Amino acid sequence: MIRGASRLGGRAGSTLYTVFKQEEMAAFTSARLLSVISILTTLTRCDTDLWRQDKLKHAATTLSSSELSSVVARTDLDRMWQKDLKSMLVVRYPGSPGSQDVQQHIKSTLGSLKAGWEVTEDSFYAHTPYGQLPFTNIIATLNPAAKRQLVFACHFDSKYYPPQWDGREFLGATDSAVPCSMILELARAQDDELKAIKDSGTDVSLQLLFFDGEEALYQWTSEDSLYGSRHLAHKMATTPHPAGSTSTNQLDGIDLFVLLDLIGGPDPRFGNQFSSTTRWLSRLQNIERRLHRLGLLEDHPNEIQYFWPNLHVGLIQDDHIPFVNRGVRILHLITTPFPAVWHTFDDNEENLDRSSIGNLSKILQVFVLEYLNKKSQNPVPEGS
Repeated sequence: MIRGASRLGGRAGSTLYTVFKQEEMAAFTSARLLSVISILTTLTRCDTDLWRQDKLKHAATTLSSSELSSVVARTDLDRMWQKDLKSMLVVRYPGSPGSQDVQQHIKSTLGSLKAGWEVTEDSFYAHTPYGQLPFTNIIATLNPAAKRQLVFACHFDSKYYPPQWDGREFLGATDSAVPCSMILELARAQDDELKAIKDSGTDVSLQLLFFDGEEALYQWTSEDSLYGSRHLAHKMATTPHPAGSTSTNQLDGIDLFVLLDLIGGPDPRFGNQFSSTTRWLSRLQNIERRLHRLGLLEDHPNEIQYFWPNLHVGLIQDDHIPFVNRGVRILHLITTPFPAVWHTFDDNEENLDRSSIGNLSKILQVFVLEYLNKKSQNPVPEGS
C-alpha cells in the first residue's frame, strides 16, 4: 500500500496514504477491541462459574453445645405469640384492611431492629377473577452489598372466603401466619448475632421474603395463584446483581431458597422434594438430633420427628415454583401430609401446637446462624 501510494506523488499520494493508514489503524483498533471484549467475557463467565461453584460447595459452621444452648435461649415463643402471631391472625386477603395492617407490622418490626435491615416493597396490580387488585411483596435484606443471599420466605396473605352467615372468618394460622411469625421472631431473637455477621462483611447474608397473593382468589390455576412470587421472581431475574452487572442478576445471588408453609399443627413432618438440597434437609435433621440430645426441645420424645431427607414427596405448587423454574435451589419446608385444618375455618389459633412451633423455631434459628458461618469458639464436627 505504501509503495503504491508513493508512485502517485504529490498531494494525491499523501492523501491516499493517509486514508490507507487510517483504515489500517481502524482495523487494528477493532481487532484489539474485540480481543479485549473476548477476554472480559471469558473472565466474566469464569467469575460467574466460580460464583455458582461457591454456592454449591458452601460449608456451614457447626456450633458447640454451649453455643447451641445460648442460641435457643434467645428465642421466646410467648413473645412471638403476642407480638407477631396475634397481629397476623386477621383476615388478610390482597387489598384488604387486614393485609395493610400485616404489612405495616412486618415492616415496623424489622425496621426497629439493630441489625439494620433494608426493607423494600414490590407493589403492583394484577388481574384476578375479581378484577384488578393491589399486591405488595416485602423484601428485607440484611446486607444488600453481599454477593450471595440465604433466603427465607413465606406468604402473608390469607385465602379469600366470602362472608359467612355465622360470622366465621378464615384466619390461616398454619397457612401462613405461623411461618411469618417464626421468621420475624428469628430476626428479633438473633438480632445481635445477625448484626455481628453483617458487620463482618461476609460474602453470604440473609434475605427475608414475605409474599402477597399466594392463595388462589377463586380457583387454583397458573394465573389465579402465586401472584406475588411470580411478579418478584421475574423482577429479580431482570435486576442486575451486583449493581451494574451485565451477566448476573438477583436470582443468581440466591444461595438457597427456604420456603416455609403450613407450619403450626401437631406432628409436622417435612419430606424431600428436591435432591439438589438434600444435604440441607439432612442438616436440619442433624440440628434436630443435636438439640434433642441436649434436652433443648419440648415434648420431643424421639431424636428425629420433623425432618426426613429420605422421605421423597411429589412436587407441591407453592411460592417456590416461579423460582425453581428459573434454576434457584429450593428447600421447601411444608408439612406432609398437609394439616387436617388446611383451608378450613378451623385453621385458627385454637388448633395450633405450641411445642412444635417452638421447637422448629429453635432449629431454624440454629440453621440460619450456622449457614451464615457464625464464628464458633468451640466448633464440633458436623456429624457429631
